[in-house]
Amino acid sequence: MYRRLKSRIFGVMEPGDRNSKFFDPFIMVLIVLNVAVVVLETVDWLNASYAQLFRAFDLFSVAVFTVEYILRAWICTENPQFKAAFSGRLHYLITPMAIVDLVAILPFYLPFIFPELRFVRAIRLFRLFRILKLARYSDALKTFAEVLNLKKEELGVTFFATLILLVVSASMVYEAENEVQPEAFANIPDAMWWGVVTLTTVGYGDIYPVTPIGKIIGSFVVISGIGLFALPAGILASGFNEVLQRRKEKKRKRMICPHCHRYIGDYVMMKDEEDDA
Repeated sequence: MYRRLKSRIFGVMEPGDRNSKFFDPFIMVLIVLNVAVVVLETVDWLNASYAQLFRAFDLFSVAVFTVEYILRAWICTENPQFKAAFSGRLHYLITPMAIVDLVAILPFYLPFIFPELRFVRAIRLFRLFRILKLARYSDALKTFAEVLNLKKEELGVTFFATLILLVVSASMVYEAENEVQPEAFANIPDAMWWGVVTLTTVGYGDIYPVTPIGKIIGSFVVISGIGLFALPAGILASGFNEVLQRRKEKKRKRMICPHCHRYIGDYVMMKDEEDDA
């Protein structure tokens, strides 16, 4: 009975399992409502009018998420990856999603453990991290994480190139503008702020070059920024295409007949067309 109960709970809580068709939507809706409550609490008149309701909802959510966290730590041994009773659970508890589950409930418990902390109020804003729990249930977020993992090297190279361009451009504009604008370009770190807003083509206008050489450098940085920030978009688009293509190939392989090695999907389509005729 113990094993059966454990297996049953595992089936209910595992995303994508046929037994989790009610549990998954419930948790997803609860997560979205939690984020909405955190946002609405910052509106003074709403917080004054519905403070007790917000508090009760937070208590209910923490209770649900705490029970979920404990149950997941208990049933994780049903997964072959965490089969060992002690080391398997320890391995599970340090996985990214288990850490996200822990972070989702910590803001509620920390004030009881450290009541004198001055930043307890700020800690409550960490409840927004509960939205990360959606990654377990959202196929879109899973796909995005898979793309980032697939293209992490290319994205890392792009980030490193951006960092080099930022340092070089900030150093050059500092040399060109420091004497004319000693307050705006007092040092290279200050100039890096100009480099960031210029490379991203935001250009707030609070700091800008006025010398001819500085303007030439600024023009070069703007043009370089447009081309450089187009690279991650292309890399991510290529990654999404590769991931979706892999999934199509896996789905196609599953539909190959083990006896005649024909693609069953095409056969079924042909059969349906014959029946319609």
